[in-house]
Amino acid sequence: MSVDPVDLARALIRRPSVTPADAGALDVLMEALKALGFECHRLPFGEGEGKIDNLYARLGTTAPNFCFAGHTDVVPVGDGWTLDPFKADVIDGVLYGRGASDMKAAIACFVAAVARVKHALKGSVSLLITGDEEGDAVNGTVRMLDWLKSKGETLDACLVGEPTNPNTLGEMIKIGRRGSLTAKLTAFGTPGHSAYPHLADNPIPRLMAMLHAVTAEPLDKGSAHFQPSTLVVTTIDVGNKATNVIPGAAMAGFNIRFNDLHTGDKLIAWLRATFDRVAGAQNYELTARISGESFLTPPGHLSNVVSGAVKAVLGVTPELSTTGGTSDARFIKNACPVCEFGMVGQTMHKADERCTLADIAKLTDVYAKVLTDFFAKPAS
Repeated sequence: MSVDPVDLARALIRRPSVTPADAGALDVLMEALKALGFECHRLPFGEGEGKIDNLYARLGTTAPNFCFAGHTDVVPVGDGWTLDPFKADVIDGVLYGRGASDMKAAIACFVAAVARVKHALKGSVSLLITGDEEGDAVNGTVRMLDWLKSKGETLDACLVGEPTNPNTLGEMIKIGRRGSLTAKLTAFGTPGHSAYPHLADNPIPRLMAMLHAVTAEPLDKGSAHFQPSTLVVTTIDVGNKATNVIPGAAMAGFNIRFNDLHTGDKLIAWLRATFDRVAGAQNYELTARISGESFLTPPGHLSNVVSGAVKAVLGVTPELSTTGGTSDARFIKNACPVCEFGMVGQTMHKADERCTLADIAKLTDVYAKVLTDFFAKPAS
């Protein structure tokens, strides 16, 4: 049985699965997988409005188990579309729709690749598909990995179908990601009249001094596989509606994307020590959330197989990179070696999100080559 990746991609895009809604996207995928002989497990996690539908599907029972991970949820549509974001129009060789790039087309390509080469696979193929990648990521991949462990399911390697290529298909494979820490800093003072500043304690200069202390110098110069860490201030807010009142507090938000020279906890400790020195511990409040630590799958068997497939099919040697934001690979790396390769990401999360039919055909070819080479050349 063959699977047309364009038809499957269009069917998935036509399901408006904006997180946390599934809108029938997993039903579409399960129908295609069951027809290929996959055993499918629907895995809903969470309660109420936060309930997320997920899917684990496996073809075969023997090792090794090669897994493809991805998500059927998409970000909200937003403004600026010239086409219906859920109609999945094909115009002049281009497929349009929310999720075309990130990452319903990649899922369709992998399913089509399995259909093409499944007769030659010596082991198992599985799909780990969540509906919570674009959301809080608490009732998706993390919970599914716990479920797999409880069932004795082992993943031997995982390819995540995120849109890793900046401009053209084949440019980049992700073998790791920087960590991410988001923080809110509130500096306290004493409110008063702006004509009598000596009777008040303005928190704004204090906040500015604190931010300067952590942004004046680079965090590091990068490491062997990672670019330099960055601290980016994303908002400064006083909420002051009067021009003659000194506020009692001032808030800033910032995000740190950090490489393997740091951990989230050590960065928080550094922030607190710096702010204590500049402002005094009693004069501020810091809250921080670590959404993921940095991670790296060192170049090896899995990246060699994926890189070799890209080279064989597309004629280019991809860069092994750790750039960009976070992905669910940050959870999967605890279970098995993982890398990421998918569509071109230029239009992900944008209006008129799209991918070319030519790239769908090429990505299917790459995934088919990855599968045949992985099972033909087992890791030593």
